[in-house]
Amino acid sequence: MAYLGRQPVIGNFVKLDAISVVNGQAAYTMQNGSVNFTDYSTVNQFLVSLNGTIQSPTSSFTVSGSTITFASNLATGDVIDFIIVFGNSLSAGTPTDGSVSLAKLSATGTKDATTFLRGDNTFAEAGGGITEADQWRVTANITSNADPIASNLERIDDASFSKIGTGVSVSSGVWSFPSTGLWQVSCFLTAIGDTQADNHIIAVYATTNNGSAWDEIFQVCGGVNATAAQGNQNTGYLDQFVNVTDISNVKIKFVATSISNGYIMGNSALTLTGFKFIRLGDSQ
Repeated sequence: MAYLGRQPVIGNFVKLDAISVVNGQAAYTMQNGSVNFTDYSTVNQFLVSLNGTIQSPTSSFTVSGSTITFASNLATGDVIDFIIVFGNSLSAGTPTDGSVSLAKLSATGTKDATTFLRGDNTFAEAGGGITEADQWRVTANITSNADPIASNLERIDDASFSKIGTGVSVSSGVWSFPSTGLWQVSCFLTAIGDTQADNHIIAVYATTNNGSAWDEIFQVCGGVNATAAQGNQNTGYLDQFVNVTDISNVKIKFVATSISNGYIMGNSALTLTGFKFIRLGDSQ
């Protein structure tokens, strides 16, 4: 049906809960679904039937908060047939619980227990914390060059240690990541030099094609300077971000090099040399 002028706005019509009349009482509590009802702006929104007769707002009854008060006390035998409240102008009222579907939101993305609805109307992973953190150590001294370091490795097993997530894995000295993301890869070493000017290096390499080619991304050095006493213990630490876009192809290896005298220290009871892996966020 067409309209002349502005089309009326359809509001939210609510039929309130039935009210039992109390002899000699004029004021009654209005409820909707057993909850006190106050969702209105004016008494003129109310359609009230008493004993089969429509009542006039203001003169026959008034409303305040969740209370409706009739102009005179009601008596036994009076019946409040119904109270219907018309929605506020330009208001669709309050939707029924569970009535707004995903289609009505026009949101995109995957709705599940791991996502939330963003301000741009898309579902995204909630995030909000580190999902992967793992740490390993070398359990025995490294006395010669090794490409890669493939033996005497263990995930830290101290009573106070705990990893987050699945953790990394290693096979023949090649380390794989459990998930894509921007990862912080750290290497730390403790070395003993037998002669002055000894250097002991762990070089860190990355591949993006499952080992067909390797690029050196950083080095950790623990060395004895030219004036240090023999047998001096030295440490080194460094880390770098690795953008893991494909867990099948992006991998890491650690290479022990420049060991001619002395050794890189390892121990199974405490961490002297080892590696740390932390997923900081999504891959870039």
